[in-house]
Amino acid sequence: MSNVASKMHSIQQEIPLSKTTKFVVDNRGRTAPTEKTGIPLIATNCISNNNLYPVYENLRYVSQETYDSWFRSHPEPGDLLLTLKGSQNGAVCLVPDPVNFVIAQDMVALRIDEKVIDPLFLFAALRTDEVQAQIKNLDVSGVIPHLKKSDFDKLMLPYPERDTQHSIGQFYFYTSKKIDLLHRQNKTLEAMAETLFRQWFVVEAQEDWIERPLSSIANFLNGIACQKYPPRNELEKLPVLKIRELSSGISEASDWVTNEVKPEYIVEAGDVIFAWSASLIVKIWDGERCVLNQHLFKVTSDKFPKWFYLMWCKHHLAEFISISSSHATTMGHIKRGDLDAAMVSVPSPNELKIMSEQMTPLLNKKIAIDKQIRTLETLRDTLLPKLMSGEVRVEV
Repeated sequence: MSNVASKMHSIQQEIPLSKTTKFVVDNRGRTAPTEKTGIPLIATNCISNNNLYPVYENLRYVSQETYDSWFRSHPEPGDLLLTLKGSQNGAVCLVPDPVNFVIAQDMVALRIDEKVIDPLFLFAALRTDEVQAQIKNLDVSGVIPHLKKSDFDKLMLPYPERDTQHSIGQFYFYTSKKIDLLHRQNKTLEAMAETLFRQWFVVEAQEDWIERPLSSIANFLNGIACQKYPPRNELEKLPVLKIRELSSGISEASDWVTNEVKPEYIVEAGDVIFAWSASLIVKIWDGERCVLNQHLFKVTSDKFPKWFYLMWCKHHLAEFISISSSHATTMGHIKRGDLDAAMVSVPSPNELKIMSEQMTPLLNKKIAIDKQIRTLETLRDTLLPKLMSGEVRVEV
């Protein structure tokens, strides 16, 4: 466990990013031809400042022939991947070992000069709010923001003594690694729950089970128009939960409302939230106390366990997304009639009780892990700027 202590000393030195790394390009600066199978192609959508390594979701692939002829240089373990363009401009993550992918255009691998800077410190420094703000504020040309190699001379990083770099880098990496491990545990728990649900309700579904609409097993409470409830003061207020926050969490960009709203519109960690408009999402809220905005349902039930209505909402999510995308509107959505049309198989009370004995512990464990993740993220992100400024120090 790291020890953090006060240290009223500012880190004054800075160094440009260009002095710390080598710019490694993995492609020809053009879109490589892709296939349905082959070698994974990591694109900008796979890189996030919330993840330690690239996320293998919605992947495209390149053939062995394309790999051999198209890609000139390749990431190595210990490199950093940095996105150069678009909404994820400036996102950075570590290259894992082994490297079983190639990188698409609009990102580069940074090969760190370890004689100049500690690699894990550089990783942490690039993720600080100060450096991320520099990236966003660079004078970029064109409609879509993008970084150029020449911009690396303008990106200034804090540059403390080597021992301090090492301790900060170790703190940030191992805290992030713990968070990453907890996320992986949650994915395992989710996979176990989905396997059980499919086994019970798809593979072994009983003919004598009652078919009921999804809307009848839970209450789908739509949120309020939060702009009508502005804060009365700085103390009696709560953040607003919108679709953005459901995906990325509460942030400085979140809106705020008075806390004097009806209790049913208050969202607590562990509540099931269903975004029914735009990006359709069903998830257990894992953030702080907040207020439910319109376009979101808070899903509850007095008759059925949480796992039951959560899993049925997820089961029908692909169908709901299809319905939403078919609407000829600027923002796809589903209606309450779609909840009425989505059918649910309801087993007997005794069967449901037996199922709950397996499912409820999985769900409770996931909620507990979500809380632990949030605590560690808050600790890491609160301490990082203080460590970088020299206000506190960490001993690992």
